[in-house]
Amino acid sequence: MKRIARLALALGTAMLMTSTVHAEQKTFKIWWFEEPTTAQGIVWKKALEEFKTKHPDITVSFEQKTFQQLQASGGMILNSDQAPDVLEYNKGNATAGLVASQGLLTNLDDYVKKEGWDKILNEGDFVLSRYDEKGIYGSGPVWGVSVFGEYVSCFYNIDMFEKAGLKPPTTLEEWVADMEAFKQKGLTPLALGAIDTSGQHLLASLAYTKADDAWVQNYQGLKAPLDGAPYLYAAQTLVDWVGKGYINKDSTGMKDPDAALLFTSGKAPMYVSGTWNLGTFASTIKDFKWGQFVIPTPKYSVGSTGNLWVVPKGSKNPDLAAEWISLTLSPKYQAELGNAGGVPIAADLSAITNPIGKNAAAVFKQISDKSGLGFYPDWPVPGYYDVLNQKDTGLFQGSLTAEQFVEQIKQIYDDAQENQ
Repeated sequence: MKRIARLALALGTAMLMTSTVHAEQKTFKIWWFEEPTTAQGIVWKKALEEFKTKHPDITVSFEQKTFQQLQASGGMILNSDQAPDVLEYNKGNATAGLVASQGLLTNLDDYVKKEGWDKILNEGDFVLSRYDEKGIYGSGPVWGVSVFGEYVSCFYNIDMFEKAGLKPPTTLEEWVADMEAFKQKGLTPLALGAIDTSGQHLLASLAYTKADDAWVQNYQGLKAPLDGAPYLYAAQTLVDWVGKGYINKDSTGMKDPDAALLFTSGKAPMYVSGTWNLGTFASTIKDFKWGQFVIPTPKYSVGSTGNLWVVPKGSKNPDLAAEWISLTLSPKYQAELGNAGGVPIAADLSAITNPIGKNAAAVFKQISDKSGLGFYPDWPVPGYYDVLNQKDTGLFQGSLTAEQFVEQIKQIYDDAQENQ
């Protein structure tokens, strides 16, 4: 009986120890919103498996989010006990800058040195990682880290261009001539999601054709009331293009995925959007050759270093979060990002064999080297993303004139600039 009692006691102790270990096992939570078929989605999934293997004693919990989810309620999530340990977050004053200024993120300055990120990234790569106490980018602590780059360009169907005897344009005049040529052949040249990002990105790209250094710096930094002249030109041009049939009037109710489908199915020769489509296009377009050209502007392109890995203030595992960031910034996964068709921020170009990724990385370097990253039009003002989408749609629908468009976005911008 004593032996049985001892065995029972030992078994009970072992069970208690096992339950205690399980109770104390850490859970590491990570979120991102890149679609599974994008370059980032593909590569980060691989990195996630490696991370799990390195930490068998930790429960690694991943949740797929959407850009729209975090754009709409990111602040509320970060200010709750539901926030993960690390997540992908949109960069810029109106997003990362806003939540940094609200005290919802972890200052990463110590990790920059500890993890050696300052040896991998240059100071230019940290411009959109730093935000001051007002949430304005460019100075202050590092609140997030980007591991990829991105820019807006025009994707084009090479087969359709060659059949029409056309070449990718190098000037705005040549681009208009290409669109007119396709229109004459009965084709709507440009697929566009007017109520989504591609509409406002085209608008900003056209504004950048009339923007100099001072305008871009003032605009993105909320340094002066909005000079509406570049936006007036852009709005007038969009209205003109819709009237001439270069952009389908159905775009007024179209989102980016629907516009992208017109391009990937071979129905539209061109589609304005960002490099986040590269991986998806590479895996889905099988029936024609395609490429991309930089929208012709004197200097600036819509683009930036990519979205940020941020660590919420309430993260229970900030050291693991920093380790995750370092893993996705490592040479192995930077090269994999390029080979998946993405735009790595710190890759050895000789390690990239995929021609799509190699070209995208080279184009990003070309834009970056001339300091031509003009950032995104919604960044300066919280809520400007929805404002621009709404007003942009008004232009396409004809419910707003170009002058009314500028007047309305200027009022919102100037109010924010005055009250910052």
